[in-house]
Amino acid sequence: MTPTARLAALPDTVEVLIAGGGPVGLAAAVELGNRGIGCVVVEPRDTVSTARPRCKTLNVRTMEHLRRWGLADRLRKRAPLPVSWSQDVVFCTSLAGRELSRFTGVLGLAPDGDRFAELGQQAPQYVLEEVLREAAGELAPCRLGFGTRVVTLDQADSFVDVTVETAAGERKIIRASYVIGSDGPRSVVRDQIGAAYRGGQALRPNFGMVFSCPELWHRVRHGPAVQYWIVNRSAPALVGPLDRHGTWWAIAFGVDRRTGEREARHLIDDVAGVPVEATVLSTDPWTARMQIVDRMRDRRVFLAGDAAHLNPPFGGHGLNTGLADAVDLGWKLAAVLAGWGGPALLDSYEAERRPVQERVIDEATANMRVLSTDLLSDGLDDDDVAGAAARRTADAHIQETKKPEFHSLELVLGLRITESPVVPSGDRAEDGLAGARLPHVFLDDGRSLYDVLGPGLTLLMLGDVTGRQTIEGAARAQGVPFDCVDLTGSDVAARYAERVGAELILTRPDHVVVWSGRTSPADAPALIDAVRGCEPGSSTRRS
Repeated sequence: MTPTARLAALPDTVEVLIAGGGPVGLAAAVELGNRGIGCVVVEPRDTVSTARPRCKTLNVRTMEHLRRWGLADRLRKRAPLPVSWSQDVVFCTSLAGRELSRFTGVLGLAPDGDRFAELGQQAPQYVLEEVLREAAGELAPCRLGFGTRVVTLDQADSFVDVTVETAAGERKIIRASYVIGSDGPRSVVRDQIGAAYRGGQALRPNFGMVFSCPELWHRVRHGPAVQYWIVNRSAPALVGPLDRHGTWWAIAFGVDRRTGEREARHLIDDVAGVPVEATVLSTDPWTARMQIVDRMRDRRVFLAGDAAHLNPPFGGHGLNTGLADAVDLGWKLAAVLAGWGGPALLDSYEAERRPVQERVIDEATANMRVLSTDLLSDGLDDDDVAGAAARRTADAHIQETKKPEFHSLELVLGLRITESPVVPSGDRAEDGLAGARLPHVFLDDGRSLYDVLGPGLTLLMLGDVTGRQTIEGAARAQGVPFDCVDLTGSDVAARYAERVGAELILTRPDHVVVWSGRTSPADAPALIDAVRGCEPGSSTRRS
């Protein structure tokens, strides 16, 4: 396709323009497209590169969103490593050396009763991106503008004019109602609205690489694992398989670009613990950054993902946090554009997401305090009493300091919105669920509770209560999409009601509880107005 044809294929006007077609931007497109909102994704890359896999951990919350979009099974079929392959992280002196410590059931890869609807998944970022590209391309409201980039923004009261450009320099102006900047750390959108990162970065460099070494599996003494932390003085590193056929990723800690490119083969040998035949496929030097923007919104323009926040990769939270940004912003923009969401709904984006992003940065920074370089000690490979003692000491230290990194479901699932203009605070002692993710349960027929929730507000009924008519009537009166899931009389209802302490639960599209109680709310219209971001009694219009 010629540059002119690329631009001609893009509409002149659109409801939402998304700058950046990585996983976060594509997730926003899928969320919007599934809600019938027209969007254009502007992305310079024509194809997805497999050279740098970056994120490899998709947590259970991300997988629950993929399930909601009907994509969880599609992604799992594409993932080179099935969940059943391993749920372990191993610390060792080398792949052929001594094992120091082991964590099992890590990163949400092991079942935990009713706690979540989907297991986590280990998959390179490019696999997720390919699946989301396909899914967005299958949605009629979504247009994918690959081979184009955003150059400038010009905001007015009711629209944003976005200048996009092809690699050949041809330009076009697209008028959008809203813009999402998900264009990464070098975000043009962030610069255009005058936002800036605040925070710092680590002092030590790191050298990432992908290499091919089919024979390496024959050298591994520790069985399958999703990560191996290498603790030796020659190559303190983190390494793991991208597939079961000999493609590996590695991060050499404290190694700069020049040293890494010069010594890459030696580093691989030292990680393996024996000389091996390996081919370096790509390199990716980086330094961890702990940064968040001073503001995530300027009128009709919003920032999401790496364009808004950066954190060290330890714990696997970065991409997952960005995808959650896209979900939060996506359904809220859709509600406003559909006419039932009010101005406070968009105000709530930063109010709700910033505390989560800051918590993730703090947790990832804490995980980074103990890396392989910080676990080195003498005698770890020695085959004597002193060596055994050194390994026991290392094991105790690793278990004490690294457990939160691999068993982080409280962070993934337990974060609660405490300050938001669209989550009524009420009496927290009575409403113990408001602002929290709806506790998950599998229904009597084996389906997930999340499978039966609607695309708008959903009222979950667990007992013989009369609140449905008042809540539903208030929602319908304001044009809010509303569903009721009546579980009364089912085997699961009584147990679940006792577990959550409520018989009525009102949830919004992202599974967040906005109200719960044992009887009807005192003022249902005021509750609905608060949840949809409007002043009591006000009406809305398409924006």
